[in-house]
Amino acid sequence: MAGAEDALAGRIACVDLETTGGHAGRDRVMEAGIVLLDGGAIVEEWSTLVNPGVRIPHAIQQFTGITEAMVTEAPPFAKVADDIAARTDGCLFVAHNARFDYGFLRSEFRRLGRRFRAPVLCTVRLSRALTPDERGHNLDAVMARHGIGCEARHRALGDARVLAEFIGVARARWPREVLAPLVARLTGTAQLPPQLDPGIADELPESPGVYLLYGEADALLYVGKAGNLAMRVPAHFTGSRARLDRELAERVRRIEWIETAGEFGALLTEARLIKSRRPALNRRSRDAGALWAIRLREDGAMPLADIRELDAMDDPGASYGLFRRRVDAERALEGLLREHELCARWLGLEPGEGSCIGFQLGRCRGVCAGRESPALHAVRAKLALAGLRRRDWPFTGPIGIRERDWRGVEETHVFDRWCHAGEPFDPDVYRILAGFLDRPMRGAEIVQPGGA
Repeated sequence: MAGAEDALAGRIACVDLETTGGHAGRDRVMEAGIVLLDGGAIVEEWSTLVNPGVRIPHAIQQFTGITEAMVTEAPPFAKVADDIAARTDGCLFVAHNARFDYGFLRSEFRRLGRRFRAPVLCTVRLSRALTPDERGHNLDAVMARHGIGCEARHRALGDARVLAEFIGVARARWPREVLAPLVARLTGTAQLPPQLDPGIADELPESPGVYLLYGEADALLYVGKAGNLAMRVPAHFTGSRARLDRELAERVRRIEWIETAGEFGALLTEARLIKSRRPALNRRSRDAGALWAIRLREDGAMPLADIRELDAMDDPGASYGLFRRRVDAERALEGLLREHELCARWLGLEPGEGSCIGFQLGRCRGVCAGRESPALHAVRAKLALAGLRRRDWPFTGPIGIRERDWRGVEETHVFDRWCHAGEPFDPDVYRILAGFLDRPMRGAEIVQPGGA
């Protein structure tokens, strides 16, 4: 292969795969297309259908146009592995969202007991680097931006031809002194701690998801989420001065990851894993435990306020605040009663009978001394606590948050009254969902379960 200084003029294999799903460890290749470049010119085009040995989901058949009948007589991957290896050997491996295609090939070769490795250039990253002010960098956006056509979109050879043409556009429109350092940077191998297999950097997908870092004795150290796993995970090990990153670089021994269709799913998965697995170095895992909230009596009688664990309440939606400790709820209530001249004794924060200390000091309007009606005091208490009231559920029934990744893989997360898929109320889920409703994430949409 040519040196990095003229990598786009050297031997390049533009590769595209069609697969039965988005998970390299679970799904399989069903079509491969390769366009070989040398000196910027196309020297060979090659493609083949592949019998994946597993069922092709209906959504994938619709997305690609590849049906199960089409692959019935196709060769299995074992029969085409040598063809792929021969055509990519000594080449720069170019693909769109390259971690996807490269990861699938590594998995397929690994099933055969073989190793597959090549220098990789992702055209998504190249497009972002060349046109940083543009928003879209999926293949359709790249085609539209540079006037590239495609006769067989979502088929392996058709998409591989688009990549070859994009490489030609890049060489024609950007000078060598611009391209050379970009290609060198984008094809550089991420640096991982020496105790980890450096090949992991090649396998990390350029997709949203959650990563799990393990230490000695397979103890879970840290769980994090990422919009791009291939970029986020190595970032922990790039010489950061942050204490967490230094400790992770020293203690990590193994990395796992879970791909999601989008960042919303990554947020939910991260919150669930932190709560259930309690990783040692996640701050929130140390804070996990009982949650407390404030509840007001409907009749306005004394004691008006009740501080209880959230899980013990019949209707968490009628409560105020989310507190990690009971004392935090008490302090919040004390601050509000001082600010709004409420009665500490009536609220249940001060023992005894008769007028409260606040009334004697002129800080209470006198519900405890018959100077204010309990009903009026209850209304003022409810107004004072309004800022802590959780939002009403803004829908008439359940909703789904649907995400679809660039390969067409979908995930829909169903919620009803701030609860996820029939689970108990979870404050982390509440914050994630409320944040999404205030500021929807790109690529995610609200749908009615069972709807289109």
